Amino acid sequence: MPVPSEPTRTPVLTRLTRSVVVVGAGPRGTGFLERFAANAPALYDGRPLDIHLVDPFPPGGGRIWRRAQSPLLWMNSMAEDVTMFTDDSVRLGGPVTEGPALHDWARDVGEGRADLSEETARADPELRAEIVALSGQAFPSRRVQSAYLSWVYERTVAALPPGVTLHRHPTRALRVSGPRGGRQRVWLEDRTEPLLADLVVLTLGHLDAEPEPEHVELAGFARRHGLTHVPPDFTADSDLSALPAGEPVIVRGFGLAFVDLMVLLTEGRGGRYAVVPGEPAEGVGEELVYHPSGREPVLYVGSRRGVPYHSKIGYGLTGARPPLPRFLGPEQIDGLLRAPRPPDFRRDVRPLVDKELGFAHYHRLFTAHPERTRMAWTDFEEKYAAAGPGGPELDALIAAAVPDPADRLDLGLLDRPLTGVRFASPEALQDGLRAYITADLTRRHDPAHSADLAVFLGLLSVYGQLTRLGDLGDMGGQWHGFFSYLASGPPGPRLRQLLALSRAGIVRFLGADTTVEADERTGLFRAGSPSVPGHHVEARALVEARLPDPSPERTRSPLLRALYEEGAAATSA
Repeated sequence: MPVPSEPTRTPVLTRLTRSVVVVGAGPRGTGFLERFAANAPALYDGRPLDIHLVDPFPPGGGRIWRRAQSPLLWMNSMAEDVTMFTDDSVRLGGPVTEGPALHDWARDVGEGRADLSEETARADPELRAEIVALSGQAFPSRRVQSAYLSWVYERTVAALPPGVTLHRHPTRALRVSGPRGGRQRVWLEDRTEPLLADLVVLTLGHLDAEPEPEHVELAGFARRHGLTHVPPDFTADSDLSALPAGEPVIVRGFGLAFVDLMVLLTEGRGGRYAVVPGEPAEGVGEELVYHPSGREPVLYVGSRRGVPYHSKIGYGLTGARPPLPRFLGPEQIDGLLRAPRPPDFRRDVRPLVDKELGFAHYHRLFTAHPERTRMAWTDFEEKYAAAGPGGPELDALIAAAVPDPADRLDLGLLDRPLTGVRFASPEALQDGLRAYITADLTRRHDPAHSADLAVFLGLLSVYGQLTRLGDLGDMGGQWHGFFSYLASGPPGPRLRQLLALSRAGIVRFLGADTTVEADERTGLFRAGSPSVPGHHVEARALVEARLPDPSPERTRSPLLRALYEEGAAATSA
């Protein structure tokens, strides 16, 4: 491992030494170094070059994938889907440098072809057993990913050519100054003299943000009344010690940040799960019962949708993939970019998204499950292409060709399943949500509903196309939120844990369109939802279970804020 602030090789001292400063040592920074090393044989001229890597967190994993976090926290991807290396499927200008995906690397560790760094092995002796036992379809802990990224970083550093000296700086970059087109000065937090750079590369990941006005008000309310308000943050960095055992805690947000919060406040406080004896329910897996430690708070969770993100799909694709893109591809994006007025997401983009997702869904239904349709695919495809998106003609076509409403794609219902639904009591809501989560688990693990997997593939295709539109392609983050909700939900086992916590009374559901207010009369936070009219919950603690939104104006990064204010950086809009 490189020594902080010292070079990994003896530097070549010359006034002509060129310098590159890379700010950010996580996966993006490591990926930059890997591509530099891969392209060096063709492009590097051998003259001395200093590369300065600036990040207060360990290289490879960076902040998010650092080793120093709870072993209970998982990745949200299967091991076989995670890699830091290129292959022939990647379109890139430089050479392909193949390397092991995460699960292949774990096998290599077990068979002695790869090893952990001495630092990792010494600090975490139990980690090797976890790595060796890893299967391709497992969801690894973040510690395992940290070890993999550290190994990739060390392999990449070893591949740098002679004449290139890498310097690590475990600190923050504060600002960049210098003439445009000339050498830049990069000022660091812990040194008075700047680094000189011919090129500055920003490879930043998750960013902190200044609190939004609402959160400033809520924090002030909490201080006045001796309450606890946990603002948006990366959950592993949040201070949860002020959330007392047995007391209600209002949680606003039902995505992946909530899942981490749920884990840290239950298993992280000594609770445990046990398998209920008997045959597991089809698709849902073994039923769990939760045995509390007595140190858990009671989590009252609500959000705009009022339901957790959809479960990860628990099977692979067999047969033909939907031929994508079809209705939202490069041609359509080119047309939107050439239009005389900027594209509006709701007017110009969302209809194309819906038609693309519908095409993926029905292609799979007609080709994999033709017995559930009443029309030849070629006829349906021709009429589907001719029909306008979202109109009565398209609705009539689908109704005639797909007899079972459960086989029709209803994006509105998928997005907002509790819209217009009212429950007679809080207990009826708990029963209703448990039934909803169980049904979602069952469906997402049943290949008979493989059209859902086709929609997932459609989402990936659409996401790739919309990146060309930048901020113009999304309206207030709604598309990204919908994508994450449908395509990037938790693994099935996490939802089984959620069901067990609900049955144990540790997690209570609030419903859709949850509102939270600071009640000056009672000095408490108060939450409610139209899902249970007239019902409210009061609590001395409120947790915002989501990541902060670091816009250029609100980022806590002094480096980015200064670049933005000086006009040297801008958003894509």
